[in-house]
Amino acid sequence: MNVDTCTVPAPSKPMRPAFPTAASIDDLRALARRRLPRMVFDYIDGAAGDEATARRNRSAFEHYLLPQEVLVDLSSRDTGTTVFGSRIEAPIIIAPTGMNGAYWPDGDLCLARAAARMGIPFVMSTACTVGLDALREAAGPLRWFQLYMLRDRGLAAALLARVHAAGFAVLELTVDTAVTGRRARDIRNGFTLPFQWNAHKLLDVSRRPRWALQMLRSGSPTLRLFAETVGRLPTGSTIAEVMQQQISNAFTWDDLAWLRAQWPGKLVLKGVMTAAQTCRAIDAGADGVVVSNHGGRQQDGARSAIECLPGVVDAAAGRVEVLADSGFRTGADIVKAIALGASAVQVGRAALFGLAAGGEAGVCQAIAILADEFDRAMALTGATSIRALRGRIEAC
Repeated sequence: MNVDTCTVPAPSKPMRPAFPTAASIDDLRALARRRLPRMVFDYIDGAAGDEATARRNRSAFEHYLLPQEVLVDLSSRDTGTTVFGSRIEAPIIIAPTGMNGAYWPDGDLCLARAAARMGIPFVMSTACTVGLDALREAAGPLRWFQLYMLRDRGLAAALLARVHAAGFAVLELTVDTAVTGRRARDIRNGFTLPFQWNAHKLLDVSRRPRWALQMLRSGSPTLRLFAETVGRLPTGSTIAEVMQQQISNAFTWDDLAWLRAQWPGKLVLKGVMTAAQTCRAIDAGADGVVVSNHGGRQQDGARSAIECLPGVVDAAAGRVEVLADSGFRTGADIVKAIALGASAVQVGRAALFGLAAGGEAGVCQAIAILADEFDRAMALTGATSIRALRGRIEAC
């Protein structure tokens, strides 16, 4: 697929709201919390250390203010934009997230179908719980792939060849997980895949009969793509331990030339937080960066993504696409990122709360909430398009 000339079909009609009284992402979060066992909800909701970075991701948005313009003709508005040559209906991307089959049966497929329905990209994670072929069939044309760099480069090269052949046009390399964050909630809960049971977990699950019945019918989720790639299912006492077995902790800036040569499509580095890193990414041949602290799940005590975004945008100087994630929960949050110069925003937890609450319909509702909030917040700044929104923000 040539993304520079890609023609994307119009999105299909969104589903009716799964939860008519759920007015915000926080409402969907509350529904997800009631439906999921604690160990599963905590995996979505938790972060590294004492979760200071995750809290800062949210509080930092308050330091940026949007103007309130009046007496502007808002009768014709367009929230769509173009990213890597493809038109998307709103500057929203479903971020790569792992273990999605633990929240809803075939959770990755639900996310992919919802993205196609809403006319936005979906990023498949290396840690997904469905196979590549199944995901390819479910996803729309705006399908991207996220790579955790494997220790075995031969396996990584073979995986990339499969991914490109399956029509994935954009590759996101996650660069902030050479060492996984210490996530206290997962350690306390012993959350891992495949599930490992004890009396405490079984008691917890017994209080969530709907989730338990769904898991019994669909089977325990596994890291299927990992199994397809390395030939076996990785195991460990926590998810972090499972992932660390497979991810390279020796991949450096110098090695990016190898990856650039392996991947013929657009290459994005996810986890860039400084101007210097941005310049190095561009020098290495990257086509884009994602300003991200992994939702606070890696380095605790770090700066928020929104604080780092202006410096990255300035360093990029229009040479590459600048995306952002980490902490985005409202359409106003997304407006602030676009006003600061981001091309689009990736949402992880927001989509997962919808998924956990109501499957594909819940994801569609989460994206619809964000898109509606974005449209209203953009209009109230006096802007009728993404281009007009640029710069309509002030720091306080």
